[in-house]
Amino acid sequence: MQVTDVRIRKVEKEGKMKAVVSITIDEEFVVHDIKIIEGEKGLFIAMPSRRAADGEYRDIAHPINSDTRERIQRLILERYQETIDAEG
Repeated sequence: MQVTDVRIRKVEKEGKMKAVVSITIDEEFVVHDIKIIEGEKGLFIAMPSRRAADGEYRDIAHPINSDTRERIQRLILERYQETIDAEG
């Protein structure tokens, strides 16, 4: 599996959410609404989720294992940093 495209839409308002991201996998499958969040330990990604009837949020789409999650997160955060750096 290769992430073949990353599209970052920065969030302009103040807050913990910094951007919303779409990724394309193998030029065949897109995942929208991945969020870049500023947490206590730095930036991390939150996969697209929906609020369940019990009030909890559940991921709609997510990596099966932690290695894949780390790989996707690293790539997204690198591209986000490149976007920030390019803005000067």
